[in-house]
Amino acid sequence: MTTVSEPTLFRFATAGSVDDGKSTLVGRLLHDSKAILADQLEQVARTSVERGFAHGTGFDFALLTDGLRAEREQGITIDVAYRYFSTGARSFVLADCPGHVQYTRNMVTGATTADAVVVLIDGRKGVLEQTRRHLAVIALLRVPHVIVAVNKIDLLDYAADAFAPVESQVRAVTDELGIPAVHVLPVSALEGDNIVDRSPHTPWYTGPALLELLESLPGQDELDSDLEAFRLPVQLVLRPQGGLSPEITEGEQAAYRDYRAVAGRISSGTVRVGDRVTVFPSGIETTVTGLTAAGVAVEEAISPQSVAVQLADDVDAARGAVLTASGSAPAGTREFAAELFQLDARPLASGTRVLVKHGTATVQAVVEVTSRYDLDTLAHDDASTLAVNDIGRARVRVAPELPVEPYAVNRHGGSFLVIHPSDGATLAAGTVLA
Repeated sequence: MTTVSEPTLFRFATAGSVDDGKSTLVGRLLHDSKAILADQLEQVARTSVERGFAHGTGFDFALLTDGLRAEREQGITIDVAYRYFSTGARSFVLADCPGHVQYTRNMVTGATTADAVVVLIDGRKGVLEQTRRHLAVIALLRVPHVIVAVNKIDLLDYAADAFAPVESQVRAVTDELGIPAVHVLPVSALEGDNIVDRSPHTPWYTGPALLELLESLPGQDELDSDLEAFRLPVQLVLRPQGGLSPEITEGEQAAYRDYRAVAGRISSGTVRVGDRVTVFPSGIETTVTGLTAAGVAVEEAISPQSVAVQLADDVDAARGAVLTASGSAPAGTREFAAELFQLDARPLASGTRVLVKHGTATVQAVVEVTSRYDLDTLAHDDASTLAVNDIGRARVRVAPELPVEPYAVNRHGGSFLVIHPSDGATLAAGTVLA
């Protein structure tokens, strides 16, 4: 567990409809937190003047994040833009996601590993269909923290009466979606109100500014790994390769020849030397006799470290197997219910034969689509096909068994990809239902 004195890492994504001012908000956040280099500021200032941006000091904050030429020319965000910055309290990885419905799939990519998502709303428009779509994706992905920033409060004369109905709309939708503890705050990306510092223009708002909130929310690195069951999807088995130096002792030569370890990235929990573990799918139990991280022997390793694990017995643990804490191994299954987010332009129809990638295992599967999410009514309608950007439910049959877990319990053990068997394209992202 991370000590209080160490800077923590926090991953967050941003989302919002087109023209809600999302790129401006992100640019303002980076600018006011002093996370922009001087030469980049000068370049953006010149470009702002060239494009006739006349507000305030003539600085277009959106240019700090819309890095692609097509984005700058069209004034929209197309791809996920990753930014890295830090404050005195924490280091951040920011994924600035597109707002247009055409690029909702990119938003899924950015939100998958996020500790929080900041959803931007134009205070004059309220909750739109794309807002509901983004919030539905957030609910699907079980993002731990949700922040809704009601933007352009300056154009609403900083009025509490204008903010209140938008906040009510947001809470009505998030309650229907089952998203708990949503933070809703009034901001002005253009003027900087409640972005880094609390604004004197909104004395009726008593909550934190956006950056204060991001600095205070608990991130994945601050969670106690001992509260999660140990899981390690095996990527490869390590065996000695190459010749031995004649200078090493016979004992070292014997140890080298006998060395065998399974390697992978810990998806959850903690493992220590001496722990009892179970290997899926064989179900064989054994003991951890050694751990190596980055070439150094260690006594324990935690998620998300990559490690080599030596076991007391020569068990079958090839790529696709999973090491689990003894007594906590999930039961393997060949069929499960799932929520799917369709990413590919080709429709996904019931009965389609696909590949399912779960952890490091890739297996053959058949998908039976059962329903499609109606974002207007927030209900599931009967359906047999999912089109691009659709959210739906399905039954997935796989061969052989997979150690899937409900996504609500384990985000790693409950997530998977649906892959086209011919060209390897990712058709859909999925989460396992309880």
